[in-house]
Amino acid sequence: MTDVTSYCEALREFSSSKEEIPGRKGYPGYLYSDLASLYERAGIVEGKAGSVTQIPILTMPNNDITHPVPDLTGYITEGQIVLDSNLWQIGIYPPIGVLPSLSRLMKDGIGEGYTRKDHSAVSTQLFASYAKVQDARALASVIGEEELSEVDRKHMAFGRLFEQYFIGQGFTVNRDILETLNLGWNLLSLLPKTELDRLSSDLINEYYDSDRAVAHFMALKGGKLDAVLRK
Repeated sequence: MTDVTSYCEALREFSSSKEEIPGRKGYPGYLYSDLASLYERAGIVEGKAGSVTQIPILTMPNNDITHPVPDLTGYITEGQIVLDSNLWQIGIYPPIGVLPSLSRLMKDGIGEGYTRKDHSAVSTQLFASYAKVQDARALASVIGEEELSEVDRKHMAFGRLFEQYFIGQGFTVNRDILETLNLGWNLLSLLPKTELDRLSSDLINEYYDSDRAVAHFMALKGGKLDAVLRK
């Protein structure tokens, strides 16, 4: 269902023409309940098991996720995938913005018996490590990457590989969840163990392997891996 933002803007004009009391940014006060009536629907096909669930799509005016339409949508839906224009501009596809994206249902469908026992921990650690990448980039924009600490430079290099190989999959890659978890461990193994504060020592002992990680990415990049990651 696209584009929900266009629908909401039309609703704002309609509400204004009826001289209804406006809410935030001029949208009607019933925008939340109106969106909920659209999102909380599922279609049942007669004679078929399961249901057909819609995927609503909306644009964020000025890339502002706090705008009333995406803000209220986030409260109603069970998750959101945010597309990042900066990733798109550097050729990352799909350009998914990891940090603002979320799933409120993921925790109920992962882990031992569903995917793998380390799934939740790896997901949390990748999220935390990528958040540190953004902090390092902000600092680098002020003082320059060469002036960063070795750990921050490792995070910067980790971030580039994370975007290129973990987020970026192109149109042809068909990666299953186990391959994705293994790739996640290869990325995390490029960072010092002291930086992996969301993983238990048991998981680190079982899956962490810096030599394997370096060999993996050197093969992908034709031997051209950042020197800071080979230390």
